[in-house]
Amino acid sequence: MNIMPEESLFHEVVGLLPQHSSEDGVLFPVVLCPNPKIGKEVQLTDAIKANKEWLDSLLYRSGAILFRGFPVFSASDFNDVVESSGYENFPYDIGGAGSRTNVVGRVYTANEAPPDQEIPFHHEMSHAPVYPSKLFFFCEVEPGSGGETCIALSHVIYERMKQKHPKFVEDMEEKGLIYTRIIGDESDPSSPVGRSWKLTFNTDDKTVAEERATKLGMKLEWVEGGVRVIIGPKPGSRYDETRKRKIWFNKVTGGMKDKLNQDLSKAVMFSDGKPVPADVANDSSKIFDEECIALQWRKGDVLLLDNLVVMHSRRPLTALPRRVLASFCK
Repeated sequence: MNIMPEESLFHEVVGLLPQHSSEDGVLFPVVLCPNPKIGKEVQLTDAIKANKEWLDSLLYRSGAILFRGFPVFSASDFNDVVESSGYENFPYDIGGAGSRTNVVGRVYTANEAPPDQEIPFHHEMSHAPVYPSKLFFFCEVEPGSGGETCIALSHVIYERMKQKHPKFVEDMEEKGLIYTRIIGDESDPSSPVGRSWKLTFNTDDKTVAEERATKLGMKLEWVEGGVRVIIGPKPGSRYDETRKRKIWFNKVTGGMKDKLNQDLSKAVMFSDGKPVPADVANDSSKIFDEECIALQWRKGDVLLLDNLVVMHSRRPLTALPRRVLASFCK
């Protein structure tokens, strides 16, 4: 059970949405609402500041916390919530693949991919040597239908894949994986990874782009209309030192077809050039579907994720509008 601080501004709710239970009884995700015993409107910024140590412990044990029912109405309100956490800002300026727009302060739009497209499970910026440790999401406009954000525990995915495909996991860890995709000269709003190379590397100078890519562990090969980006080889799993367990840390199911990336069989390969078997990618997708929690957004929801523990995705949106914002922390 989660030991709530005395006179907490939070009230933990069970059964509000599907949840998984860990061995020590902590739920995934944890759902926190305003404490009705307080007798007045509870500001999420105040509640976070007053319970920071407890929330950090809870996030460490669960991996995900959903704050629901607090008066968070706008991007500016959300920025205040992020600031109240005390987490250092992780700027999304160089290396990110998704198309985003800075809204205010530390707040960006979530991936601006067309609503009918699915965004596969991933750890944010897992391809880079440095990636955010915490992610905040905020629902500013509640979707009419679809558009769920799905979350899954990476160590659970790792254990199930190791059981299902032990040889693949062994090869993946021994050889490492190479990711390849083409980034255009101009941004493509029809693609989930349609950010131009100029925005990706925050420059229109090819030499500067190459220098910045090298620092991120990327190799660039210039092609007509853009640049081929080669990342890796990178390990397909990581060892979580603090929790003493391995996690699924790759994009085996992350290939996304668009105008420049048509052959998804080459999107992820072993370091020796051999492709990832189709049955492995398919089984990975099935396991994600079985293990994930699909979050039906409500206006004002704030979701906090540990980016090392949890992978997230977005299901296609079947009814507009939907506006989810994001912020990244070190």
